[in-house]
Amino acid sequence: MERVRLSPAAAGTLAGLIERHGPVMFHQSGGCCDGSSPMCYPRGEFLVGAADVLLGHVDHGTPFWMSAAQYEYWKHTHLTVDVVPGRGGGFSLEAPDGVRFLIRSRLFSDEEAERLESEPPLPTGQS
Repeated sequence: MERVRLSPAAAGTLAGLIERHGPVMFHQSGGCCDGSSPMCYPRGEFLVGAADVLLGHVDHGTPFWMSAAQYEYWKHTHLTVDVVPGRGGGFSLEAPDGVRFLIRSRLFSDEEAERLESEPPLPTGQS
């Protein structure tokens, strides 16, 4: 079942980043320094940790990783990556474009939550 998706605006921004940088990835840490925003990196330039959780893949096969601690807070929500004007984290690829990615979330319905409980655990950076 899908846990994360892109808004149409974020999909357009992502497509432009991939054109310029090649394959990319998202990581959501939940830490300080704008850690509540998903960061976009060239794929292979950010090493995921053993405890990071792969929530899924968004457009263009782009993996979306989240720290295990942050996942514990958000595992009951569906995430939508959106993009808005403004400066985000200086290390994220979209920052020079004057936009930043952010997360919008909604709680899973009872039916969705039951379905998720029956699925195997999500892959981690260790697996």
